[in-house]
Amino acid sequence: MQKVLGDKRAILILLGPALLVYTLIMLVPIVWSMFYTVQDGNPITGFTFNGLDNFAKFFADPAAWDAVLFTLRYALVLTLLQVAIGYLLSLMYVFWLRRGSGAIRTIIFFPVVLPTVAVALLFQRLFEAAPTTGPVNSFLMLLGGDSVDWFGTPTASFWVIILMDLWRSMGFYAVLLYAGLVDIPDELIESARIDGASGWKLIRTIVLPLSLPVLLSSLIFSINGTLKVFDTIVALTNGGPGNATTPLTLYMFRTSFTYGDYGYGSTIALMLTVLCLLFTIIIFRSTRRDVTA
Repeated sequence: MQKVLGDKRAILILLGPALLVYTLIMLVPIVWSMFYTVQDGNPITGFTFNGLDNFAKFFADPAAWDAVLFTLRYALVLTLLQVAIGYLLSLMYVFWLRRGSGAIRTIIFFPVVLPTVAVALLFQRLFEAAPTTGPVNSFLMLLGGDSVDWFGTPTASFWVIILMDLWRSMGFYAVLLYAGLVDIPDELIESARIDGASGWKLIRTIVLPLSLPVLLSSLIFSINGTLKVFDTIVALTNGGPGNATTPLTLYMFRTSFTYGDYGYGSTIALMLTVLCLLFTIIIFRSTRRDVTA
């Protein structure tokens, strides 16, 4: 093995195909998209250089800022809920269910593997107000309340989207954080218990500091995924009512492929990339100290 790794030609043969595929699929489209940010038009009408006009248009576009605000609100709320509930579930797996947690983990993880469209159709039926009354509204009416048009108001639509995505994703983050918790040495836990630490004190002083690295990874993974949300919203609300639940990804898609403005669509994509990078840097900067030292 040492002989193979020391041969530059062998390294090139082993890594070359993968690097070529990665370059063609990832790097070339990124560079191409950045080229479009200073262009106006599409492949049919042709492109003309317009400098920084697309960026000026973005910062003066009310619809773009509405999409940014919705994206930020959605990402922050869902990220906090995903990681918090996932962490609570992982603690339950490790300290309460222990060896019998396998079946529960499988059940809670199951929604992760379901198709997005199928889950969206399920939630549309659950929260349906017309032409038929869904189970949620039927339950509200049974309690004496009124039927709610869940997809007719921005606030209600937002929380239905949050609930659906939380149900789909909390099992994934529970397993991810569980993998980090089981790496904590049992000797440390037992020593802390002997010293009188238990319950919340044990979690706060031992478990939480040692699980911060995996918590950091979960936060970065979650915030980047939620900032780039697309399929769940298209399948559930398609950005409605009006444009109230339109994220940057859907606004970019419509701009590029519905209205044929590739230049402005690429600018929106670049702004979304910058937003993801900013949040990643903020998370890293806020947790710079080495908790494992």
